[in-house]
Amino acid sequence: MLISLAGLPGTGKTTLARALCRVRGAMHLRIDTIEHTLTAAGLGPGPTGYLVAYALAEDNLRLGHSIVADSVNSLAITRQAWRDTAIRAGAVILEVELECSDADEHRRRVEARTPDWPGQRLPAWAGVTGRVIEPWDRPPFRVDTAGRTTAECVNLVVQRWPAAACWLPRHPAEHRT
Repeated sequence: MLISLAGLPGTGKTTLARALCRVRGAMHLRIDTIEHTLTAAGLGPGPTGYLVAYALAEDNLRLGHSIVADSVNSLAITRQAWRDTAIRAGAVILEVELECSDADEHRRRVEARTPDWPGQRLPAWAGVTGRVIEPWDRPPFRVDTAGRTTAECVNLVVQRWPAAACWLPRHPAEHRT
């Protein structure tokens, strides 16, 4: 199973990903961590972080591990790349978009965040609200984290984990526009 998370910074993606991994024994692939490591090595972010994540996900899906992919995932091309990764690995994918419908709570989360490593630059509220999210070509499973505990959000996703709502792609061209 590949759980592909999406959502603006501060919606709870990393918190949910970590909790899902603990509950289901899945592997956590966080784009921020990969990009930080690449930048520290002098390679810079850009598409390289996502390419590394797709390769790691595919390798581990082929080994039978579940993966929780944690990124803003705001572009149609990255969402399609996660789907293609699942196709190549013969895995099921569940696309989950997190949102925080309470703007005050969302802002509080963004402004209260602390860096996970020295020198990590966290986005300001203006950068979060100004971010462009490309439209989805099919609806993801949406989870509103406003007013919900992490456990409640985990339960919502776990209920979908084995369900028919998960998409098992057959061929890369099957869902392209």
